[in-house]
Amino acid sequence: MKKLEGKTALVTGAAAGLGRGISEVYAKYGANLIMVDLDPRVEETAETLRKEYGAKIITCVANVAKKEDLIEAAALGAKEFGEINIACANAGVCRLAAFEEFTDEMRDFHIDVNIKGAWNTCQAVIPYMLKQGKGSIVIASSVTGDLVADAGEAAYAMTKSALVGLTKCLAVEYAQRNIRVNCSQLGYARTPMVEKMALESCPENPESAIDAIAVNVPMKRLAKPTEVGELFAFLGSDESSYITGSQFVIDGGATLPETMSMGTND
Repeated sequence: MKKLEGKTALVTGAAAGLGRGISEVYAKYGANLIMVDLDPRVEETAETLRKEYGAKIITCVANVAKKEDLIEAAALGAKEFGEINIACANAGVCRLAAFEEFTDEMRDFHIDVNIKGAWNTCQAVIPYMLKQGKGSIVIASSVTGDLVADAGEAAYAMTKSALVGLTKCLAVEYAQRNIRVNCSQLGYARTPMVEKMALESCPENPESAIDAIAVNVPMKRLAKPTEVGELFAFLGSDESSYITGSQFVIDGGATLPETMSMGTND
């Protein structure tokens, strides 16, 4: 039996990038999926996974910043599959700008998607998990903000670090009611969001910005979205039944080196 067989997972930001990678791994392991994204192409992604894995999937075009959209998506999923066992609060955005030039609109965009999106996702699914007596939530935080930071990422760093606090509080609040809450802390993966950041960082040669990231990762590459999906699958499965309130760094060792110039490595 596949480790997610019979379980239903709601995944936000599911059309592309990390959300697509998470959804693919969940489909591989037999989960039913509620794939949520603001991009209508989420249905194209879902159809690809149906054909490749025979997965049972419904899609919802929804804005995670609007709680009513998430409540509707959860209700549709529960009606279709009977339960919601796992929620992957993955949807996120990052825009770069010097802090003194950061507009209130740009700041609020990050708050709406990164913080409110995760908050709304959790509030939409927890009632079903309480009724079922069990559930698992995985929140996509980041190494940015909590562990490291780059210039121009003030809003992203602020909002992603806030998700660590949300994770810990919810984990404590729901531990005795059998709902586990954990978060991933990703470094860099090759996703459309990272490619957009590279374009903002180096418009004349965005690929060089991505290459420069890889140089500073001990494993010398960016993550694949499906590698992140494997972590989400573990945290959503019963294999992680005694893990809650934890932060899982997945960055190829990027936050480990004290420097990139000292030591015995060539």
